[in-house]
Amino acid sequence: MKRPVLHLTEIAMMAALALILDFVSIKGFWGYGGSVSLAMVPILLMAYRRGLSAGLLTGFIVGSIQMFYGYFVHPVQIFLDYAVAYTVVGFAGVFSISVAASKTRRMVAIIAGVFVGSFLRFISHFISGVVWFGIYAPEGMNVIFYSIIYNASYMLPVFLLSSVVFILLSNTAPRLLHGK
Repeated sequence: MKRPVLHLTEIAMMAALALILDFVSIKGFWGYGGSVSLAMVPILLMAYRRGLSAGLLTGFIVGSIQMFYGYFVHPVQIFLDYAVAYTVVGFAGVFSISVAASKTRRMVAIIAGVFVGSFLRFISHFISGVVWFGIYAPEGMNVIFYSIIYNASYMLPVFLLSSVVFILLSNTAPRLLHGK
């Protein structure tokens, strides 16, 4: 039998940690949302450690709580930019791999999972940017191009930062990361 209380406790703790890490972020020039932080790390950790459902649930909790203090212009936009955007990070759990796998296979799984989670989050922000934030595009600039540039400007660093953290974790504490 699985240990549901332990798993739910881990999910709650990682969701709380993600929210705290989101407050410690680089806001940069992103006036209408977006920042570089380690908020995805606890979500990704649950996805790798406990699998797809734990990653999705952790991301959903994080995004749903962030909706209460996030920037919004429309109810669908806030849902896309928070609940959906952080839930889909949990899809990294598809790449959950055993601690017994070779170091190379673990690295490939980590990079693939972080990429998929980051890319799906980017897509959610991109759609929101095109539909609701296109009005902020410089005059004459294509709204789609604006949304790609704006959202990639923080999602690419988040992807790289998260990848480095997980490669280090996999090398120094593989049992923590690859909990199956």
